[in-house]
Amino acid sequence: MEHGMDLGIRGRRALVTGASKGLGHGCAEALAEAGVDLVIAARGAEALEAAASALREAHGVEVVAVAADLVTVEGQARVLEAAEGADILVTNVGGPPPGQWRDWGREEFQRALDANMLAPIALMQALLPGMCDRGWGRVVNITSTSVKAPIATLGLSNAARTGLTGYVAGTARAVARFGVTINNLLPGSHDTDRIRSLDEIAMKRDGATKEELVARRLATIPAGRMGTPEEFGAMCAFLCSVHAGYIVGQNIALDGGSTNLTL
Repeated sequence: MEHGMDLGIRGRRALVTGASKGLGHGCAEALAEAGVDLVIAARGAEALEAAASALREAHGVEVVAVAADLVTVEGQARVLEAAEGADILVTNVGGPPPGQWRDWGREEFQRALDANMLAPIALMQALLPGMCDRGWGRVVNITSTSVKAPIATLGLSNAARTGLTGYVAGTARAVARFGVTINNLLPGSHDTDRIRSLDEIAMKRDGATKEELVARRLATIPAGRMGTPEEFGAMCAFLCSVHAGYIVGQNIALDGGSTNLTL
């Protein structure tokens, strides 16, 4: 960011979850570039350590890596201990498996809610009081365009992430007067492992080739391409910046125009 806009957050501390690859890594990278010290969390220790040392090397910021499953109370506790006093929180938890509405029972819903609604809420509940006391804070939750326009095969995600969106809508307005903002970033199709794994499931299901799937997807994106973790991270970093204090409780789609909505 040296050459562009100064985000005004150099020296602040951020917790970024799901940060070892994909969109979470894009967010961690953009914050590190803005001079933010990081606590990064993910389940896979190896990928996480590699990400941490690359971030330290490239940006000279402090990076603490905590390998933990954020769906568990124990995992949350370890991550929160490392991230105590963080001014910035970026929540990113991988989505539940695809399927058909008939296949989902109470257990499947409970797992989806634990991961995609209750885990981000637990992190917010833990870090928001300190942000409010200090009079400054930023929270960005990575959700999905499925909260604006449902995706049939991702019903578990539709439900859990929309629940999180409702929680944020009220809470964002309750904490805004303390200088704390909460917003959600809604990815469409980005070039990440998540998309590749959904593609593999679809290839097995439909007998389509990878090329056919990619062509089919690109046909639904007005921008004519997939998004990149870098541009996604740049938007996240802007929402975490000093310039974004008047953006409160918004759901911002980064999807190349593929969610066909007026509002």
